[in-house]
Amino acid sequence: MTKRAPWQRTHTCGALTLANQGQEVVLNGWIENHRHHGQIVFLDLRDRYGVTQVVVDQDLAGTAPGTFDLVRRLGAEDVLSVRGRVRTRGANANQNRSTGAIEVEALQVTVLSEAETPPFEILDQAEANEELRMQYRYLDLRRRPLQEALSKRAKFVTAVRTYLQQQNFIDLETPILTKSTPEGARDYLVPSRVHPGKFFALPQSPQIFKQLCMVAGLDRYYQIARCFRDEDLRADRQPEFTQIDLEMSFVEEHDVLDMVEGMVIHAMKEGFGIDLPQPFPRFDFFEAMERFGCDKPDLRFGMELIDCTELAKRSDFKVFASAVAAGGVVKGLCAVGGAEKFSRKGIDELTAFVAGLGAKGLAWAKVTAAGLEGSIAKFYEGAKGAELCAHLGAKPGDLLLFVADQKKVVLKALGDLRLKVGGQLGLRDPKVFRCCWVLNFPMFEWNEEKSRWQFAHNPFSAPVDWNVQDFSQDTANLRSRAYDFVMNGWELGSGSIRIHRPELQAKVFEFLGISKEQQRANFGFLLDAYKYGGPPHGGIALGVDRMVALALGREGIRDVIAFPKTSMAFDLMAAAPSAVADEQLKELSIATTVKPNAGGPAG
Repeated sequence: MTKRAPWQRTHTCGALTLANQGQEVVLNGWIENHRHHGQIVFLDLRDRYGVTQVVVDQDLAGTAPGTFDLVRRLGAEDVLSVRGRVRTRGANANQNRSTGAIEVEALQVTVLSEAETPPFEILDQAEANEELRMQYRYLDLRRRPLQEALSKRAKFVTAVRTYLQQQNFIDLETPILTKSTPEGARDYLVPSRVHPGKFFALPQSPQIFKQLCMVAGLDRYYQIARCFRDEDLRADRQPEFTQIDLEMSFVEEHDVLDMVEGMVIHAMKEGFGIDLPQPFPRFDFFEAMERFGCDKPDLRFGMELIDCTELAKRSDFKVFASAVAAGGVVKGLCAVGGAEKFSRKGIDELTAFVAGLGAKGLAWAKVTAAGLEGSIAKFYEGAKGAELCAHLGAKPGDLLLFVADQKKVVLKALGDLRLKVGGQLGLRDPKVFRCCWVLNFPMFEWNEEKSRWQFAHNPFSAPVDWNVQDFSQDTANLRSRAYDFVMNGWELGSGSIRIHRPELQAKVFEFLGISKEQQRANFGFLLDAYKYGGPPHGGIALGVDRMVALALGREGIRDVIAFPKTSMAFDLMAAAPSAVADEQLKELSIATTVKPNAGGPAG
């Protein structure tokens, strides 16, 4: 057996308890706090497992000569090895620390590495600005909240792997250097030195390759996949991100959904200790839109959108009547207990909010024991008001909110308003988790800027009707066998049953304006593969970063990624991307007309 060096730890800084009292131990770690009390110095020694208080007593028998003088000159973030005895802290126990019942009397201290003064204090609650912390990310990662996030992320991913392996999935790696294909976002391109003038692309997802795995007969594939997209960033986006990617052969939608539900329930419990209510509700796309105003409903609260169009037809309120006459709809929602919460000023703010979403206005009424009060009260007196309240399930103390316009505007305005009001009423508890599925998305969506149809999910999603002959007929109503996984109003994953028939896939490409030449150039190897027997198959990709951020209650995904980029897709720590030498560009047969700054952007 290899002998451990005298300075190497016997325990971590989070392991010692009263059960270790009297033992001689060795700890390794960083100095978190350094307190002088005359002839005694207290150190808080930290590693990723916890913090242990170390006592260095000038008069303690058995202490190595010079130890006290050595410790007195040390500072924050110096790296130490401490050999000492465990003793109880008695009445001075720190109840907020797992090791708080004990401390270690130092017998010998060895300095493993001395640290310069850090550019910011390493505190659990970060006080330094984000740019500085990202520049010194290796220091920021010493903070417990980040270490805990990465640790729980690792447990979550391990639980995903364990579950899928138990379900007979094969963990396969697909290429990082691949072919550029038009799948939506811009590709990151990698020039080829040995093929001048040609480029690899970094994968936006393993979509085509996982379908080829199904053609190959590897009927249950999964991968914790790295993906890359050159797109504008925000809190829940990064240029490189991680997906749980899986695909199954000989399946229908419910097979994929059932498998993913089991996986998510298991992994959320193992990784974060979160019990998810089950089963997950499953909504048709149009049902979700009608009830929640969006295709990623937040089910932590009710306040669903209620269609009031038929009642509006009989109303004397001209705003409602004229909207219906113009082919629009009237929908409302009931904010339970909202009458007291929202003053007139608050309602004016809600009105401005929906105006920013394209609505012409916001009609409202507060429900009282005597009837309605508010902008529409005089049009809904007596029996009409009672009928309206019954239709929305309203009781005294509730606030009724309505939008009348074309359906698309109404759904967007009220859907976003529902989330805003729900948040202001405290109904969107970040510690509560509700999941659902949304199915049967439109197959195509109209691109206003380009004045043409484009795929809604991806061009490989199968239509609900396998026998559709002409995608140009009734295009807006064509449905795909696509589905989204949603948690707390966040879309965390998308998938579909795929097209496995080459003639149908070619029809979709043709409708999207992809010529036969382009089909061959971009997807020829997939179309060729289907000639040799492609099985019915489907799958999904779930965003790991988003799931972890949501489970931990983080605002965005940067704090659950070890080394993230800024909102300008820049690595402040490594100063990347960076300029490269002309010799390197020449080797790659590349010339550039731009001379970038050496430092690069921040933000």
